[in-house]
Order: sequence, then C-alpha cells, then structure tokens
Amino acid sequence: MINIVGKRYFYFAFSLLIIIPGLIIILLDGLPLSIDFTGGTLLEVSFESGTPPEPAEIVALYKGLGVDDILVQTTNRGSIVARSSFLSDETRGQVVSQMEEQFSQPVTVLRYDSVGPTIGQEVTSRAALAVGVAALAVLIYIVFAFRGIQNAVRYGVCGIIAMLHDVLIVISLAAIGGVLWNWQVDALFLTALLTVIGFSVQDKIVVFDRIRENSTIFRRLRFESLVNHSIVQTLQRSINTQLMTVEFMLLALVLFGGVTLREFSLILLVGLLSGTYSSIFIAAPILVVWENREWKNWFKPRASKLPA
Repeated sequence: MINIVGKRYFYFAFSLLIIIPGLIIILLDGLPLSIDFTGGTLLEVSFESGTPPEPAEIVALYKGLGVDDILVQTTNRGSIVARSSFLSDETRGQVVSQMEEQFSQPVTVLRYDSVGPTIGQEVTSRAALAVGVAALAVLIYIVFAFRGIQNAVRYGVCGIIAMLHDVLIVISLAAIGGVLWNWQVDALFLTALLTVIGFSVQDKIVVFDRIRENSTIFRRLRFESLVNHSIVQTLQRSINTQLMTVEFMLLALVLFGGVTLREFSLILLVGLLSGTYSSIFIAAPILVVWENREWKNWFKPRASKLPA
C-alpha cells in the first residue's frame, strides 16, 4: 500500500516552502492590489505609430499634470497601461490631449476604468466577508454531515485548515507574480479565489466521507492506517476528476487564451491543483496529527507500519 500519511511532514514542509516566500513578500511590500480594491484609475491607450513611448516619458507626463502615484506598463499589443490615483474625466481628457501633443500623433483610448476609494474599500471588506462566510459554511456542513461519528468537529476544522492552505497558496502566487510579472489582485482574482474554495471543499468532503465509511468497516484498524487506506481508495478519483475535466482546459487557456485571461487562468490552475493536493496530502493527514496529539511530541510522527 502507498504510505501517504506516513510521509505527512514532508508534504507539510513542501507547502510551507511555497507559502512562506509569498507571505514574506506581502509583509514587506503588501499585496499588489489593483484599483478594484484601492480605488483609482486605469487608462490603456495605443498610438497611431504602433510604437509606444518609453514608460518613463508617460510617468513624467502624469507628474507634470500633478499626478505623482503612477505606474506605467507596456503590453505585447503595443499599448500603454497607466494606473494612478482616482482621476476625474476632465483630468483624463487632459492626459490624452497632452499625450497627443507631446508625441505628435493621435492616441486611441482602449480602456478606461475608474473606481472611487469608497467603492474600493467596500470591495475589500466584502471579499474578506465572502471568505469568512465560506469557512463558516464549510464547518457547519461538515459537522452536520458527519454528526454520526466521533469527533465530527475535527473533520470540519481540518477541512477549514486545508481550505486556508489553498487560499494561502493562491495569495502567495499572486504576491510572487506581482514581483516577477507585475500582476495585480483584481476582481478576477477574487473570482478565482472563491472558485478554488468551492472545488477545494468538494474534494475534501469526498476523502472525509470515505474515512467515515471505512471507520465502520475496519473498526480494529489503527486510525492512521484507516486514513491512509481511505486516501488511497479515493486517489484515482481525485486525480482523474481534476486533470481530465478542469486542469487540461485551464492549461489550454493559459497557453492560448491571450493576455487578458492568462493571469486569471494560471491562478485558477494552480489553485485547483492545490485543492486536489491538499485533499490528499494535507486535510486527512492533519486528522491523524490531531488524533495522535503529535504536538505533544513536537510534531514528531509516530512510527508508521501500515498493512500491506
């Protein structure tokens, strides 16, 4: 039999190696929030010549109009994307006019999004509320569904811990992407995060349900062996369901979906992969840690001798 539970601390360490760098970046620089959360203005323009000016020139133009907090990027479509604090329609018109005058060519506005600071704060608070409500709903559902077995609350708490693991993986990826590729956390990121939570919970309930079924069949089996046996029974189903129905489709979107969807698709791809991983290697092994009360021995696992 594959000894998954016996190597649980290797899986915990692997997750920490992914999560900790992202958390360090967040502590030092914060999450790269978009105007959806912070409030502000996004302006994307293209130039008739097809060759955009240097970002430094656009920054200088904005600062000349009194806008100091400005971030400028070029896209592979030959356009310029400028993110700044909230601009009125009048100021935006001055920016475009100044570009046409300074660079002596017509400018086309491809995108203009403007969000006030109050709306940005409201989006942030509702995003946090959505994650909190999802965690509470998971706990209530699992405790109710597993009410017939001993320590049903443990299953709910372990499900939430594994769900938070997936959330941290996604947030860590966004923080690292912000440093390496100038990603920003926007409304699409929130959509991907909530989708990951939904898929993550579904997979974990399947594994927990198999543990519940086996606990009535293999009553004399050690809990660690019981959990490992249950994971192995659901292993093929968990991997095949995710790979065949979701991951390949998302991979195609990452490779061929274009720039607009690439960041969203990649975050969703990694998040759903993390959901499958945590269902097998995080959620159920945490149950074993809790059952054995391994924190009393500085989290040193007991010797694992699983039946063949």
